Amino acid sequence: MARTTFGVVVGTRGFFPTHLAVQGRTEILRILKEQGFDTVCLGPREAKGGAIESLADARLCAELFKKHADRIDGVLVTLPNFGDEKAVANALRASGLQVPVLVHAWPDEPRKMKMGSRRDSFCGKMSVCNNLEQYDIPFTLTDLHTVAPDTKAFRADLARFGATCRVVRGLRGARLGVIGARTGPFNTVRFSEKLLEAAGISVETLDLSEVLGRAARLGKGDPAVRAKLQAIRQYTDTARVGAERLERMARFGVVVDRWVKEMDLVGTAIQCWTALEEFYGIVPCTLMSMMSEALLPSACEVDVTGLVGMLALRLATESPAAIVDWNNNYGDEENKAVVFHCSNLPKSLFKKAKMDTHEILAGSVGAENTCGAIVGRLRNGPFTFCRVDTFDPAGEIRAYVGEGNLTNDPLETFGGYGVVEIPDLQALLRAICTLGFEHHVAIAMGQAARAIKDALETYLGWDVYHHTG
Repeated sequence: MARTTFGVVVGTRGFFPTHLAVQGRTEILRILKEQGFDTVCLGPREAKGGAIESLADARLCAELFKKHADRIDGVLVTLPNFGDEKAVANALRASGLQVPVLVHAWPDEPRKMKMGSRRDSFCGKMSVCNNLEQYDIPFTLTDLHTVAPDTKAFRADLARFGATCRVVRGLRGARLGVIGARTGPFNTVRFSEKLLEAAGISVETLDLSEVLGRAARLGKGDPAVRAKLQAIRQYTDTARVGAERLERMARFGVVVDRWVKEMDLVGTAIQCWTALEEFYGIVPCTLMSMMSEALLPSACEVDVTGLVGMLALRLATESPAAIVDWNNNYGDEENKAVVFHCSNLPKSLFKKAKMDTHEILAGSVGAENTCGAIVGRLRNGPFTFCRVDTFDPAGEIRAYVGEGNLTNDPLETFGGYGVVEIPDLQALLRAICTLGFEHHVAIAMGQAARAIKDALETYLGWDVYHHTG
């Protein structure tokens, strides 16, 4: 997995202590390295102390950033002293970068408030932000107005900003694959391909018949089929599924894998019922689970905007994401609910998982034609949820995000399932219904709602409801 890279702008102003900028640059680069970030920053030979103040400094910084534009995910502006707001804004504008920007100011110490040691970054940050607003450059703030770099608070700022940068870069230019038509009864997963394209997200399509035709041409002895079959057996417990169905699954998986690679896709949405079961005799859930586990999220029921939410979560948390239904109440617990899917959830989200038949479809197409579901209970812990939607009447993309906990509350059911606890869940449910969002929601372990909101709202311009309870 590629490391997140920040362009670093160290601001300074001549009649404030230059040594603070020099020391600040050294300290901030050390902290960033410790936190696992790569950096691109002017050196002391290129600008005094490696900080920028003049127009010439700003142009040097901009040229350096242009040279490394393909690897810069975001920019950190740090102000060890007041800083020069014009130099910062000019550098960012001239660089041409369209990436997130984090503005950071160093704190003063009450015992160091004389001319040789006073920073005035508290005030300088406002000037920098004022100029960025004038230049129409969106930016992000640290939680505290001023914060020392070598603190837990600033490390949390960096982690959250890194997640924001990964989401922005990953969604801009994302290429998604759709296999099969939208399942007829599911109007709920309708979406606007044109609105996604306008946001830089492209959708490639492949007819399900083409997949089945290509799969039929593959022989049992094909090396790729044998390798895929072995990968399936290593991935999960397949004891309840016969060899013939596993081999069909492997052939289907080889075709999908090759198409994903050929089209350079970062995720897929698949028509998972009922054509596959009726005419091919499997469910694709295991194969989709394997892709999601490998950080190539795969959404069921051709839910393309659900896939966008999965991708945002995958990028933010750097871990597998899944699609679930907001499915049931949990007794009389107003802040708890049951999430469920049939399921194709990545195995790392389960306490323990196995391959089985698809109990919902088994009654209509026969259990023998529904082999391949990944079933089990979701592991407990904090999680983030996200839903993206193309809202055609307004010609916009919108989303909601929030956080909760997967609990250990008792529950006996089938498929992939868990009990969630979310602060003021009833308000969230009212918002989903009132705004007309889908019943599907993407989830991932960890807490990343603020980072995703920042990415989608501040930098992509989407309308985001952040549920905080």
